Amino acid sequence: MRVAIVSDIHGNLRGLDACLADLAQQGGADTIVGAGDFCLDGPRPREVLARLVDVGATCIRGNTDRYIASEDFGEEEPDVIRWQRTALGPQWVAWLRALPFSHTFGAGRDALLVVHANPKNDDEHVWPDAGDDVLERLTEGVEPRTIAFGHLHLPYARMWRDRLFVNVASAGLPKDGDPRASYALLTQRPGGWEVKHRRVEFDVERVAREIVESGMPGAKRNERVLRRHRYKQIGEVVP
Repeated sequence: MRVAIVSDIHGNLRGLDACLADLAQQGGADTIVGAGDFCLDGPRPREVLARLVDVGATCIRGNTDRYIASEDFGEEEPDVIRWQRTALGPQWVAWLRALPFSHTFGAGRDALLVVHANPKNDDEHVWPDAGDDVLERLTEGVEPRTIAFGHLHLPYARMWRDRLFVNVASAGLPKDGDPRASYALLTQRPGGWEVKHRRVEFDVERVAREIVESGMPGAKRNERVLRRHRYKQIGEVVP
């Protein structure tokens, strides 16, 4: 089985389409998974959801999807959530509300578990240097050895004890110093899952203009985040 995972699209249809085009060039996948955070901060949230449905993606909920579909806005301003809800319309908001927390391929220890942030909640980052105490807490009672997720927009694969952690990063809002969109291909092999990260160029300038022209609250901030394409806290190690 071959699974393609796209996450953290954040309303960037051009980034998503670039990933899908690259996936087709790579020979496609048996299943496409959308691992959450589909809409917030980007100019074309409705089109992103429609595209995922069109390609038959299996989708799970991210923390920002929860903000849009509930009364828990997290740290987001109410006007930001209202703009997204208006742009989506009530049917798509209901679609987000109905998304599951996770999806599993296979059974037992050799299964692949896909979540948004980690197996326990949808908003706690798993950094690539997370300590044993963090990983023990987040995997307690979790049977699958391979866990794929996004939320943290940094692609990596890490072996920890007998587990494989795969961060597929962001298809729409990269933050590791590389402006290209990111997704991952996971292929089931005897005894485990093979990981391949893909980086794909998209028209950053065009998306930046779409953000400003959309009229969304905080458009200038969102444009700067897209152009900077890095977390502030890694600015000293990522030029």
